[in-house]
Amino acid sequence: MLWGDKPYNSLNYHLKKHFGKKIAKISIDGGFNCPNRDGKAGFGGCIFCSEKGSGDFAEDRSLMIKNQIEKGKSQTSKKWKDASYLAYFQSFTNTYAPVFELREKYYSALECENICGIAIATRPDCLPEDVLDLLEELNSKTYMWVELGFQTSKENTAEFINRCYKNDVFEKAVYELKKRNIPVVVHTIFGLPNETKEDMLNTVKYVTSLGIDGIKLQLLHVLSNSKLYAYYNNNLFPILSQDEYTDLVIEALELIPENVVIHRLTGDGSRENLVEPLWSLDKRGTLNLIHKKMRERNSYQGKNLKNL
Repeated sequence: MLWGDKPYNSLNYHLKKHFGKKIAKISIDGGFNCPNRDGKAGFGGCIFCSEKGSGDFAEDRSLMIKNQIEKGKSQTSKKWKDASYLAYFQSFTNTYAPVFELREKYYSALECENICGIAIATRPDCLPEDVLDLLEELNSKTYMWVELGFQTSKENTAEFINRCYKNDVFEKAVYELKKRNIPVVVHTIFGLPNETKEDMLNTVKYVTSLGIDGIKLQLLHVLSNSKLYAYYNNNLFPILSQDEYTDLVIEALELIPENVVIHRLTGDGSRENLVEPLWSLDKRGTLNLIHKKMRERNSYQGKNLKNL
């Protein structure tokens, strides 16, 4: 089974099918904070999160939204000359502000030339009713998805990484978004300390059982500008090898329903801050290894759903 040239339903395939052309994301820093940093939910943020709120490749938050987009377009157009763009609000928690401020920033992005949609990364505990209403309004006018940082379904791990919300909060957020027909993408992390392969695959089973629309499979990065770095120095927990990670990704893909869009199979760590795993700097090599192994094993997305 193939989606274009890949044995899984990739984001690139999905967007080309929807828009009929190449769509690129421009990562934006909307200038927001996080309730897990300012004390509303917790302090210090999730331990794996960088100082830039996991938006290390986003544009400069000191620039206006429109200027960030123009800068991103000028850089991206060198690679894809005829692409259109999604405005991706990536850094920190992008629904954590009064609705009037969210509205102004979202629409400022959507009003830019050649922007065909919007993606909003946030926390499940930052979706009050008025924000949900705004997201529903946006969804009626443009292509969009809401991306929820979840990482793991194992409650003990969630507490350890200082996620500062329980699984039932995530379930409610997915329910409220889906009730409004808003596409939901979920971010997961493989390789968190003290998690087994079964734990990681259980996370994938759990989130897909809720009817999500897309998923990001991300390996754990130990960054020098994160709290995880200090823990790693004192504990030296096992880091997944490239072989272990790629095998795990393939097992996960075989458990994911065919309609779920695969937004990511690996991740980008800031080269200047990445401590482990250094093999992840070779992103293209990692993706090529996943594809090679899948061909050899006649593997494809959803292959083992019938065995659940």
